[in-house]
Amino acid sequence: IVAESDDGFLAEHGLAPLFTLLDNSAWVIGNASALAKKDLRSVLDALLRSGRGARDGSLRLPPPIAARSNGRTTEAPREILRMAVPDGHQQRHVYEALEVAGLSFDGYGEKTTVRRPQSGIDGLAVKVVRPQDMPQLVATGDIDIAVTGRDCLNEHLYQFPSSPAYEIIDLQRAQYNLSAVVDAGLPADDLAGAFKHWRAEGREVLTIAAEYPATADHYARSRHFWRYQVIPIAGASEGFVPEDADLLIEGTETGRTIAENNLKVIDLLYRSTSCVIARRGAALSGGRKKVFEHLRGALEKASGSSRP
Repeated sequence: IVAESDDGFLAEHGLAPLFTLLDNSAWVIGNASALAKKDLRSVLDALLRSGRGARDGSLRLPPPIAARSNGRTTEAPREILRMAVPDGHQQRHVYEALEVAGLSFDGYGEKTTVRRPQSGIDGLAVKVVRPQDMPQLVATGDIDIAVTGRDCLNEHLYQFPSSPAYEIIDLQRAQYNLSAVVDAGLPADDLAGAFKHWRAEGREVLTIAAEYPATADHYARSRHFWRYQVIPIAGASEGFVPEDADLLIEGTETGRTIAENNLKVIDLLYRSTSCVIARRGAALSGGRKKVFEHLRGALEKASGSSRP
């Protein structure tokens, strides 16, 4: 499912539209209580006068597919091992790890990438995937081995505790601390002190902003927050505290960005790192198993000569 209205763009990526789920555009939203109490006509009237943009109708859909009348088909056993490598901020670190491991994928560089690099290894297909999508793809068996972040794996496991996805190698790269962050003016240096302050203020519900909501929920329960709500966020998050959230679950490396935004760390959740994950109990055999063991051995060597 993708948000796209141009079938030319989809065709460039080897995709074809099948069905339109909804026609979407930018919306103006507001707080119901604020709209009832405040006079916002100067803002709303200006937005209404701007008019509506024209809809892009360039997406051409194929005719409906006829239903098949024959019986169920059985998919042939897969002979190719599927591997996922990350894009984004982890890409440079993973590329360096692959170099140390003696693995070179044509089309996957330190800064450049194509979605399906050529592995150069018989029986191995490589795909570039967002790190946060890898654990579920490994859990379902669509990907056999992947290089992602421990933060992404933990978020997946907090959502699905019985998932078969698990860490097999710590590459010790792209490391950072996932921390609990509050306003620098809060008169507390740790979580216990923050709790004491919030209770003294009579706070009934604490608000936590986090890019990983399942991780934030697990953290709040394990640290015995009384009542709390989690706000899922994406992108720049430093502006949420203190106006919109009491506490922020944020990744910190040097702590400079935290300090520049008048924030401070009061608790550490864990240290995240790039890691190799696989599916527990996966039935690999023949060529797939051979390629898997080759990759595992090479990446284990890379983990032994890692850099932060």
